[in-house]
Formats: sequence, C-alpha cells, structure tokens
Amino acid sequence: MTRGIVPPGAVLGVLGSGQLGRMFTLAARRMGYRVHAFSPDEDTPTGQVADVEVTASWEDLDALRAFAGQVQVVTFEFENVPAAAVDAIEQLAPVRPGWLALHTAQQRTREKTFLADHGFPTVPFACAATLDELWAAVSRLRTPVVAKTAAYGYDGKGQHTIVTPADVEHVWDAIGHQDVVVEKLVELAAEISVVAARGVDGSVVEYPAFENRHRHHILDVTMAPAEVPDTIAARALAITRAILEVLDYVGVLCVEYFLTTDGQLAVNELAPRPHNSGHLTIDAATTSQFEQQVRAICGLPLGSTALVRPAAMANLLGDLWDAGEPNWAAACRFDDVKLHLYGKAGPRAGRKMGHLTALADSPAAARERVTAARDALLI
Repeated sequence: MTRGIVPPGAVLGVLGSGQLGRMFTLAARRMGYRVHAFSPDEDTPTGQVADVEVTASWEDLDALRAFAGQVQVVTFEFENVPAAAVDAIEQLAPVRPGWLALHTAQQRTREKTFLADHGFPTVPFACAATLDELWAAVSRLRTPVVAKTAAYGYDGKGQHTIVTPADVEHVWDAIGHQDVVVEKLVELAAEISVVAARGVDGSVVEYPAFENRHRHHILDVTMAPAEVPDTIAARALAITRAILEVLDYVGVLCVEYFLTTDGQLAVNELAPRPHNSGHLTIDAATTSQFEQQVRAICGLPLGSTALVRPAAMANLLGDLWDAGEPNWAAACRFDDVKLHLYGKAGPRAGRKMGHLTALADSPAAARERVTAARDALLI
C-alpha cells in the first residue's frame, strides 16, 4: 500500500446524513470504498445508501468512539458537529477537513474575523453581542444593513434587514438577543461560488466559478461557468486557494462570493464540505465534487475539474409537492436533463428534495433548459 493512502476497500466515515452525504457515499462506493454514516436520525438520505447507518446523539461519545473504531478516515457532510464529538473521533481516526476549518465556518463571528485578520475581502461588517453593540454597529455602518445570527444560519435563516434605526430593537428581539454579525447591504451584480479541493499532499484544484441565483434566500439555479469577467473569476479562484492554504485544509471547500455593481469581490461564506452549487459537477465535470472529496480525504491524487460542457442546475424544493406528486414523466421528456432525488421522507416548503441538471452550448441555454424541465413538473 502506498504510504499515506487510504485504499479502495477501506471504510470511510461521514458525519451527517443528508443529501451531501448521500452523494458522497455513492461516489465512494463506485470507487470501491465502504461507508459508515453517523447522525441522530434514521432512514436518512445517506443511510439509505451507506453500508452502515449509526443512529446516535452527537453527545454520545461512546457511540462516536465505536463508530470511529470501525473506519479509516472521517469527513463531514454538514458543519454543525459539536467540538466534543470531533475530539472523540480524532483519538481513533483522522478527521478531514480538520477542526480549524470546521470551527471557523461554524460561527459567523469567527468566520468574518478569520477572513478580516488574513486580509481576505469582505463587505463592511461589525460583530455585536449586546443591544448596545448592535446600535453601535448600525451607527458605524449606516443603514441599510443586514443582521445575521452568528450561529446556525443557512438558506437565509436568522437574517434580518435593518432599514431605519426604528428596526434595531425589533430585530434584536427577533433574533433572540444572541450574537450577530452586521453587514453593510451592498448592490450586487452577481453571486458566485468556487468549489475547490486540497489533498493531503497540499495539491489544490478548483472548478470554474459558478454563478448562483437565489429565491427567498435559497439557492434556486446555478450556472457554470459563471458569466463574469475573466479577471473576477481568476481572483475568486486565487482567494479560494489562499483560504485553503491558511486553513491547511484537506477535503472539499466552497467559498461563496458577492460581486458588487462597482466590480468589487467579497467573500460571503465558507462551507467546509461539498456545496449545493457544485451538484452540477456530477453530470458536467470530469470529476464530481463528491469524488473529489473521496480522493482528497483518502490521499489519492485529485481529479480533473474540467467541465464537459456548460451546465445549469435547478433545485427541487418541497413546494413542488403542494398540489400533489410532481409530474416526473413530463420533466423526464427532456431527455438531456438529469434528475437527482435525495430519498427524503416527506416534502415541506423550502426543503431541498432534489435537483435537475442540464448541459448545453452556453450557461444561459442550460439554465433555460433546466428551468423548463422544472416547470414541467407542475403540468
């Protein structure tokens, strides 16, 4: 066995059990690995395809140690894993990416401070832990601003816009008097993301920048490559590479960016795992982000990130089930569109149930094709 490599046939552990873990597991099993999943839930999207599904609390350190004793390396499919759980696992198996990356991305105050301390561009921001500090932040940044809860924020959850000083106390009550990051509201030309991977040996590969469009703060459609100036795309890739190096990262990382109307690029968030915007790589790239995750954590050489063709992905949310079962046949009549469903038990508004991917001659043409297929689900 080559030194440092976790070879096919080994058992990989994944913490979390959603759709990201499911797609990671499918990639790993195709490469000859076995996968054990750990989460507090059962019959999960990941557990349905994993070799073993361990259902236990994140606070059950004995269960975590038993899990770690059965695998050769552990990775994440979501970042809100308690520190004590990671500590328990690291005693028995390597965890990739490491604790620094996870700890940094778990909480917005730490994340923004990390970015600022290392000179990475962000929108103007301030951190607040009290009402007085929130007032001071709003006064310094000047309205309009966005207040984002420091912990457990995703898909727009915990975000409130402050337009006038009269909004400050209402927002403080709405967020439950907890730590908050206040950001200057800027005019956006686009939102883009860069998905990249860094191996055990320090090698790095990046996918082309993706362009993301949101609806109600939830990713709606991603196009690849992003239709932004080449200089902007190149800068986003360079910043992403630098973040990977500072974090001594091993695995797949997504960096989300704001591109302002005056041409400024700012880091919005870090995701220490594969990302929703990277799902199109399953069909559109030589190596998917999930295979890349397997390669990175197992010490294998990283794969090509080249896109086969321009592509677009459209999320399928639980809202599509409001009038009953979607018309899958109508969508599948688009014979060049790929359907991915996540095996979730029941739909609800805003819940990510699956996605569609289309390839075409241009990102815009792919977006038109994939959204038409999604619209057909409601026929």
